[in-house]
Amino acid sequence: MLFRQLFDRDTWTYTYLIADPRTQEAVLVDSVLEQVERDLKLLNELGLTLKYCLETHVHADHITGTGKLRELTGCEGIVPEHAAVACANREIQDGEMLTVGEVQIQAIATLGHTDSHMAYLVNGTHLLTGDALFIRGCGRTDFQSGDAGALYDSVTQRLFTLPDSTLVYPGHDYRGHAVSTIGEEKQWNPRFVGRTRETFIDFMKNLNLPDPKKIMEAVPANQACGQVATVG
Repeated sequence: MLFRQLFDRDTWTYTYLIADPRTQEAVLVDSVLEQVERDLKLLNELGLTLKYCLETHVHADHITGTGKLRELTGCEGIVPEHAAVACANREIQDGEMLTVGEVQIQAIATLGHTDSHMAYLVNGTHLLTGDALFIRGCGRTDFQSGDAGALYDSVTQRLFTLPDSTLVYPGHDYRGHAVSTIGEEKQWNPRFVGRTRETFIDFMKNLNLPDPKKIMEAVPANQACGQVATVG
């Protein structure tokens, strides 16, 4: 398996490139519109054909590059079930397996940050957690039909039950971390260690975070596969 972690400095977003070197089929997870040229250049350099653009959820902090990449490469745009993205080629269901060559990507429903969110387990070893689980943190639950109780259940029952050695690759990082493990997060993640479901809900309710600076443009754009609305 070929695996690359790519970073957008403006929005602290990680994009992941996953490919089978033998078939040269590739998937990009959580692409960023402003980084489409970077991603295309890397695909070309590695001799890869982009088969899928995959989303963990409808993002509020950046605009997806899926629409542009689909236009330029003919790839399929795939979103989690119930994501309300009518322009997507299709939705992926909980438990569904997406394949690129011999690489297997399993969708794991991880609701809570939003009401439509997937984590993706790649070849049983690399877990792309989107905004459900960060390194020593987790995504917020105060907009886009977020639900702190659902997020607690998703992380503790669906992600923390995976083997401790499973590598954790988040959708964002704000402290300079690139990768963790399930074992590490079970031991050191302050959002979950020592918290009951009730105390987690109370903690999340009182975060009082400012809105993401791009939320007003990002959410409607991402519901349109990255197409930014123009006025006039």
